[in-house]
Amino acid sequence: MSAGCVPCGMEDAEDAAVVFRDDLWACEVIPGFDVPGWYVLRVRRHAERLGGLNEQELATYGRRARDVVDAVSEVTGAPATYLLTFGEANPHFHTLIAARGDDVPPERRLGAILQQRTDKLDRAAALAMVPAMAQAYARLAAGPAPLPAGS
Repeated sequence: MSAGCVPCGMEDAEDAAVVFRDDLWACEVIPGFDVPGWYVLRVRRHAERLGGLNEQELATYGRRARDVVDAVSEVTGAPATYLLTFGEANPHFHTLIAARGDDVPPERRLGAILQQRTDKLDRAAALAMVPAMAQAYARLAAGPAPLPAGS
């Protein structure tokens, strides 16, 4: 852990905010981004940016991200789910996985989805979704990896 690092600080997050944690990765509702259907997938050790990930983290990131996206889509019914990785304000590698519902107007889609932080912030509603997310994620993560296209 690195002092003052927000993603590192999530190691102390309340259990109610945790979708899953394994040896390498964690997925949680993070304060300031606690919009229902929004989750942060983060590497558990302090690794900066994508280039700071080790081979095992790189090899497992795609599967974790896919399973979280599939769980978000299943639980929220959202027609789109965004993966956003900036690494500027908090260089600790993490990805915001954000459901985009039908209720989001066109001018608030794509990169403008982040404006929902002010419109839709609702920690209680975000935490209320965690048990269904945890259950969906566990089921999806336990399944076999899909075969490559054309197999």
